[in-house]
Amino acid sequence: QVVVDFEQLSEHAAAFRGHDVGFCCLGTTRAKAGVDGFIRVDRDYVAQAAELARAGGCKHFVLQSSQGANQQSCFLYLRVKGEVENLVQAVGFDRCTILRPAVLLCKRQESRPTEWMAQQFLGVVARVFPTTYSVPVETVARAMVASVVQPGKGKVEVLENGAIHELGKA
Repeated sequence: QVVVDFEQLSEHAAAFRGHDVGFCCLGTTRAKAGVDGFIRVDRDYVAQAAELARAGGCKHFVLQSSQGANQQSCFLYLRVKGEVENLVQAVGFDRCTILRPAVLLCKRQESRPTEWMAQQFLGVVARVFPTTYSVPVETVARAMVASVVQPGKGKVEVLENGAIHELGKA
């Protein structure tokens, strides 16, 4: 592991060299970072990391995005996720896998009361509709790894929540 300063990411280009595959799960919240900080982390840092990875020889980039990502969305979160998906695809990897999970089920160290309430509700809903509204982070991680070891379905593959659940079982 290499610790980098994302504000000076280009100075850490060496950390991105010599890797065949890159995984990116970088993100923050608007509440934590403000609008400008959210855009900087979720779009700008991710796009710059992808560019450095490609320049360093990365062939396959795996990006965790969000269900509903769309650069035309009127919602900031979904718009930024859609924008970064397009930026990462434009980098020109041999292969790019984008995962669009629904609500991530996980335990957090920080307090997010609204997210906690949604997770409690969706945890119950998941018993009836296990692949529709949520996904455990462990399933997303397994799907990310599986996407690398299995043959791809084209240069760019977008995996929605149901496909993440399926691939996460592999």
